[in-house]
Amino acid sequence: QVQLVESGGGLVQAGGSLRLSCAASGRTFSYYTIGWFRQAPGKEREFVAAIRWSGVSSDYADSVKDRFTISRDNAKNTVYLQMNSLKPEDTAVYYCALVRYIAGSRRSDQYDYWGQGTQVTVSS
Repeated sequence: QVQLVESGGGLVQAGGSLRLSCAASGRTFSYYTIGWFRQAPGKEREFVAAIRWSGVSSDYADSVKDRFTISRDNAKNTVYLQMNSLKPEDTAVYYCALVRYIAGSRRSDQYDYWGQGTQVTVSS
């Protein structure tokens, strides 16, 4: 079993920044991708960003590209999502997720493990 725990969400004004963390524990896999997804009220879950555990590559949704940065610290078993220039439309519950044996994925239905989510609210 893999456990993923998100933290770092909160309330921030438009234009501000937050850094989300995703701490992983439990079973270790050789190859996997960590993704960030978000879900706003009344909307489908959408892809935000993903990174291979090695950090060799990363991927971003067009809506967050050049504003958000995904990174990892393998020594701490933690993946981060640095969110800058936040907009009200970024308001959502943010989830981290892990998919085994796939080098990058934007499809939520491919991911094997999910965290509980952390709320991000951006006020105007």
